[in-house]
Amino acid sequence: MDHVNYTWTRTFILAGFTTSGALRPLAFLGTLCIYLLTLAGNLFIIVLVQADSGLSTPMYFFISVLSFLELWYVSTTVPTLLHTLLHGHSPIPSSACFVQLYVFHSLGMTECYLLGVMALDRYLAICRPLHYHALMSKQVQLWLAGATWVAGFSAALVPACLTASLPYCLKEIAHYFCDLAPLMRLACVSTRWHARVHGAVIGVATGCNFVLILGLYGGILTAVLKLPSAASRAKAFSTCSSHMTVVALFYASAFTVYVGSPQSRPEGTDKLIALVYALLTPFLNPIIYSLRNKEVKEAVKRVSEKIRTLLRDT
Repeated sequence: MDHVNYTWTRTFILAGFTTSGALRPLAFLGTLCIYLLTLAGNLFIIVLVQADSGLSTPMYFFISVLSFLELWYVSTTVPTLLHTLLHGHSPIPSSACFVQLYVFHSLGMTECYLLGVMALDRYLAICRPLHYHALMSKQVQLWLAGATWVAGFSAALVPACLTASLPYCLKEIAHYFCDLAPLMRLACVSTRWHARVHGAVIGVATGCNFVLILGLYGGILTAVLKLPSAASRAKAFSTCSSHMTVVALFYASAFTVYVGSPQSRPEGTDKLIALVYALLTPFLNPIIYSLRNKEVKEAVKRVSEKIRTLLRDT
């Protein structure tokens, strides 16, 4: 069939989740609460790291960068999720759909690289403590953080551009936002080659980072087991446990959705898994990384005391 005979879709329809009339308001309010708590938690981390000098370490700098990323990451998809929960099937212009696809994957790839940088930071702190501050200077921190954003937004260009170039004959996306697999199912042509390219680009990027993280944590484990006391070993492990939890959540869901053929999964599976890495992980990150942390609790006390002092003086 020739390309000139295809009907090009100017507007897609996001199907969202199928909910009954009674459950729809509850699902909307529950999602809205999680979204607002996610924004508040990540903003809290950013402000706290900036306000308290006790948290001016490379680890908390990268956590604040992650929190900043999560604000944009969750805000890329949750508004369309809320709209579909409230109104059901929701139209979205194809241009807005492809922009959402690109921004979402750019932020996802950036988070992938940032998790690798955070693992490197923990490796240097534990395995190279004497040279840590020299190796992880403020200039190096800014360079590493900037490099993750540039790499993430560059890597996402390939799958986004390939997907946008496809001719589409169908309109209804079986998802609550524009993602690769649900979009490719609507194409007029075979997308096997596109799926292989997407899998290669995303698989190589995430796979290499995952191998890097495993290698760094292998070095950390070796160094920690050599520490003389159980207390020092427990303290060293505690600084890494939060990061390892988030890595497991992020990579398990990402590999499930983006590595492999879209045709190999039942339709509708992607949007369920997407809730884990697009909504649940950004919600849990402030809790996992910082809100249970003793240093953060002490920083909250210091900042609260400063605020009370300022209020008394005014």
